[in-house]
Parts: sequence; C-alpha cells; structure tokens
Amino acid sequence: MNPSAWVARWAGLIPAGRSVLDLACGNGRHAGYLGALGHPVAAVDIDLGLIGPMRGTPGIDWLQADLENGPWPYPGRRFGGVVVTNYLHRPLFDVLIDSLETGGLLIYETFALGQAKYGRPRNPLHLLLPGELLETVHGRLRVLAYEDVEEPEQRRCLQRLCARKP
Repeated sequence: MNPSAWVARWAGLIPAGRSVLDLACGNGRHAGYLGALGHPVAAVDIDLGLIGPMRGTPGIDWLQADLENGPWPYPGRRFGGVVVTNYLHRPLFDVLIDSLETGGLLIYETFALGQAKYGRPRNPLHLLLPGELLETVHGRLRVLAYEDVEEPEQRRCLQRLCARKP
C-alpha cells in the first residue's frame, strides 16, 4: 500500500538515518515506506493485527500499546521524525513535540471538522478544529507547510502539517 501523498512529499526532509516514530501505525504502510528510505522505525498501534506480512520487515520495531489509556511507550526517547496519519488523541500533542530531536520533523495528517458529512470519524473529539494543528505547534516548531482542506472527491476534510523542531 502506498504512503499518504503528504507523508511522501515531506519524508525526505527527515534527517538521514535518524529513527522515526510511526504513531498509530495501522497497517504499517508508513513504517514500511520510512524504513525503505533508510530510517530505523518504531511503529506503535493498539492492534498490530493489520500489519500482516510487514511484521518481519527489517529495521521496523513493532510495538503493541494502548496510546490513550497506557503509559507513553517511549519515555525519554527522541526521534528524527514523527509521523501521524488518521489518528487524533490531543493529550499526546506535547509528548510528540517533546519526542522530536532538535532538527526533527513532525508530519501530521488527520481528519478535521466537517468530516462527519462524508462519514467516519464523526465524533467531534476525533476531528481537528479549524487551525488546531497550527495552534498546537505555535512557538514550539517551525511550520514548513500546512493545509486545512476539504476534498469532496475523496470524501474527506483534513488538516495537514509539516514542522521542524528548532
């Protein structure tokens, strides 16, 4: 499965050879993509049942963990990149920013307010408010790119962010 176009667009700016966190990795498409770019990858999800044949991919450390109800699984660890797609748990924002090395890159893409008219997720707790990603990183990361878009042809409303830790 191909990576998100947003992730593919910005992943080349992750410092070469640095470890990357794929948060809520789902089927592992981004973990596999980032690993193929030469990054050691830490891929975490509440359920690793979707990764299937990717489980044996060299350079990817798979971890099953409950990110919302359990302890942070990487205490004190720093990453050259953090990638999050189609997942939102606001209490992790600070942890994710703190987990970036100096010069590290945050690539984030998830659903935004308005998505309910197209389908899931519908719960407002799982939808970003207008400008929320920008507000979250303001004064902490240097924003390289941001989008708050509605894509009717793909039936989705998204916010996307790429930002570097100074």
